[in-house]
Amino acid sequence: MTLVLAALCAVATVACQARVRRTPDDTLVMLFDASIIELDPRYTGGNNDVKLSRLIVPGLTTVARPSLEPAFEMAEAIEQRDERTWDVTLRPGLRFSDGMPVTSEDVVYSFMSMLDPAMKSPYRGNFADRFVRLEALDERRVRFHLTRPLATFLSDLEFGIISASAARRGKDQRFAGNRVIGAGAYRVVSFETDRIMLERNPHYYGRAARMPRIEVRTVRDASARALMLVGGSADLAQNALRLDLVDSVAGRARIHVTSGPSALLSYMMMHNEDPVLRDVRVRRAIAHAIDRERIIAVKLGGRAVLATGVLPPSHWAYEKDVARYAYDPDRARALLDEAGYPDPDGPGPAPRLRLTYKTSSDQFRLAVARIIAAQLGEVGIEVDVRAFEFGTFFADIKRGNYQIATMQTAAITEPDFHHTYFHSSSIPSQENPNDHNRWRYRNARVDELTQAGRNTVDRAERLRIYSELQQIVARELPVIPLWHEDNVAVMNVDVDGYELLPHAGVSGLTSAFKR
Repeated sequence: MTLVLAALCAVATVACQARVRRTPDDTLVMLFDASIIELDPRYTGGNNDVKLSRLIVPGLTTVARPSLEPAFEMAEAIEQRDERTWDVTLRPGLRFSDGMPVTSEDVVYSFMSMLDPAMKSPYRGNFADRFVRLEALDERRVRFHLTRPLATFLSDLEFGIISASAARRGKDQRFAGNRVIGAGAYRVVSFETDRIMLERNPHYYGRAARMPRIEVRTVRDASARALMLVGGSADLAQNALRLDLVDSVAGRARIHVTSGPSALLSYMMMHNEDPVLRDVRVRRAIAHAIDRERIIAVKLGGRAVLATGVLPPSHWAYEKDVARYAYDPDRARALLDEAGYPDPDGPGPAPRLRLTYKTSSDQFRLAVARIIAAQLGEVGIEVDVRAFEFGTFFADIKRGNYQIATMQTAAITEPDFHHTYFHSSSIPSQENPNDHNRWRYRNARVDELTQAGRNTVDRAERLRIYSELQQIVARELPVIPLWHEDNVAVMNVDVDGYELLPHAGVSGLTSAFKR
């Protein structure tokens, strides 16, 4: 770290003296930490894919708002006909980036091709349980037929709308070269795995994007990303620098750092079928043994808020009156005693129990894992930290080949994520290995509540449902909510107008500009 800081200081000095912007005036260069694989909304996988896709292929609604509540995007009106039928009217005059009009047929195609088993969309499993079919009523109106009453309907309409005619021209109804045709503020000029060029869409229905071009570059090394920003060869990185490196570049002559609240959750997962971890007292002991406030202060630079559950405190469905697990090593030891894991040798070195802790090989995440392991060691839990390349690590998690591990969620915008993470039907299986209840948690009442929350449209009733649900999950603690890390943007000082939003999307690129 000392060498990295020294290099940053040297580069920063040169950049300050030169006072020369190295990126073109008409192009904003944004750095990502992982490659973009897919922009077609039917196939986006990683968080970066989804973020960039929404800039190019917006949906009928959007959650790109501080409140995270869905608002109209390409839709002009949404009307509920009955419990299982909704009509959506498109804005007049919408056009795709190739100049062709957006019609109800494009909406029908976008959803129904995703639902077609032959297309093998990873989103089919989720939406097939919600939508029966769509029909075009006229050029601008679409009727959605649902399987049942659906509280998440407005959020589900965020799914990107693609050009049906352009997709059908491609092999297997895919866009050649990832040049997906949408109606967003930008369109794709060129696509390479680690370098994507976008240009302003002249047919965009909304206010034109401020920057004519956006260049998205993937740089995998965190120190290299920091050096590029300090040296002026990149303009912006959002959540792409380790928080310890953010502190090292903040205050440099050509750097501006801004942060805001996040809907992302960092958490510790625990295998609830493990012979040791199936005991809730052990899970609670682990929670009490972790000094989360100290980790936030020391490793995250204070840029996070403590988590009490899946939802961030700013969310409309957040329940604050739940069981909490403050740092209390004495309580942790007492819980381990109750669970049948007494200290075998008093003040001696022998542990009460041993656990394997898996994490990704990212240096920052590994450093945090080692701190947590040391804190667990203080209460007698010996932890073997094992770091893996992310693909290997994630494959083990999905297979249930772990005891404890730490990860970060995508943005939690809908309280229905409780169904995704905690309903017993979401436990990964051979048929559905990508399901998200990777901790194998089962609770009949939680199953009832998560299903009710999905099917209940009335907001007040949903609040009651999710209040009880959050209280149960906090008591039983299938996972330990750690913190909600702030969204952090590191920018060239010439960049202005970029808006950070809780869901960590990149829609702020439409308002960003260079002075």
